[in-house]
Amino acid sequence: MVNLNNRERKIIDLLVHEDHLSMAEISDRLNVSRVTIRSDFAGLTEKGLLVKTRGGVLPAFHPEILEKQKSQVDVKKRLARAGADLVEDGDSIMIVAGTTMALIGKYLLGKSNIKIVTNSTLLLPYVRINPSIQLTIVGGEFRPQAEAMVGPQSLVQLDQYHVKTAFIGTEGFSLESGMTTQLVENAETIRKMVTLADRVVLLADSAKYNTVGFVKILPLEAADLIITDSKLPVDVQEALLEKGHQLKIV
Repeated sequence: MVNLNNRERKIIDLLVHEDHLSMAEISDRLNVSRVTIRSDFAGLTEKGLLVKTRGGVLPAFHPEILEKQKSQVDVKKRLARAGADLVEDGDSIMIVAGTTMALIGKYLLGKSNIKIVTNSTLLLPYVRINPSIQLTIVGGEFRPQAEAMVGPQSLVQLDQYHVKTAFIGTEGFSLESGMTTQLVENAETIRKMVTLADRVVLLADSAKYNTVGFVKILPLEAADLIITDSKLPVDVQEALLEKGHQLKIV
């Protein structure tokens, strides 16, 4: 969540974990007046981050997305920055939906004439302040738990493009199972993007290693480069390199 002050972030965090909290309870926990909290509620509602209900307010984002955004924050930033460093002025890229993937847009500031095709609705806040980015968000069915546009319409629209680099993510990866996810639609989108790019870059933090999702996406060989973090065990790094995988450790 961009452009929020510390108190606004705390309000969102409290409501994610305890959505029954009243204005008075939040006021007491944050040690500020109810007038201040009422003003914060109004501002967060205006920003589209809270939704008013008869009993108060609720977070506008799916809890699963908010939990993912808070997980491995520093690692996500390093992975995203390393991905953005691969993008050159004038490049066309695809970015699949995901909390790490959306951060790539944050680190493209300063680059010019970048064309992005994505199914991610999380990416928009990061690129809207960059006038040098041409953003295309494909249509389809909205999945709030992934902040993603998916389905047949999304795949058809993706097919209209060809890019230099596709940045893809995964919910789990291993030498044996390759890349996996929990949602069939995620797998379909990634498989399509891989066919439409000259280069495929996988961003996967080490915590996802040996996690196997419900749906198989592709073998690791489908990625030309795997960007991961230094907590990936050395023996695993060596095994990946022995199998011919290109690694970038951040």
